Amino acid sequence: MLERIKNDAIAAVNELLDAAKLQAGDILVIGCSSSEMVGEKIGTHSSVDAANALADAVLPLLNERGIAVAVQCCEHLNRALILEAAVAEQYGYEAVNVVPQPKAGGSFATAVWARLENPVAVEHIRAHAGIDIGGTLIGMHLKEVAVPVRLSVKQIGAAPILCARTRPKFIGGCRAVYDETKM
Repeated sequence: MLERIKNDAIAAVNELLDAAKLQAGDILVIGCSSSEMVGEKIGTHSSVDAANALADAVLPLLNERGIAVAVQCCEHLNRALILEAAVAEQYGYEAVNVVPQPKAGGSFATAVWARLENPVAVEHIRAHAGIDIGGTLIGMHLKEVAVPVRLSVKQIGAAPILCARTRPKFIGGCRAVYDETKM
């Protein structure tokens, strides 16, 4: 199962990064139920091993492209997000004082916390794209106009995934001209 999680994650994240046209410095939010990845109901079978497999697969891909990661914690931490302190500072996100644990924040947030150079938790962000692994409801952390992205990869492990990118708002009505590259 762990190899499948790694392979599915690499394929899904690469496909999403290309489809969303993310650039260095952009933020990708990831919500993850490790329980769902191993075939169980969200919040019931937290899997440190599955979370570590996902972190080991995804973080190098994002680092390679200069994409910042923000990992959503579970509802026990009010869906706070874990990211590098420098990214929080760059975007003006205020840090809060909490350290995720497998059953209070989630196994994936805990795994990423351990791998970041200077991790912090924040309460709110506006990410450029996102991947929801197992129904964790990441929409509140995306910029205002989220656009669904359909991938060829439908699951990571046993968990269904939903992805989105964001785009600038269209304003100005029928006379407006829009930049086609930002659609």
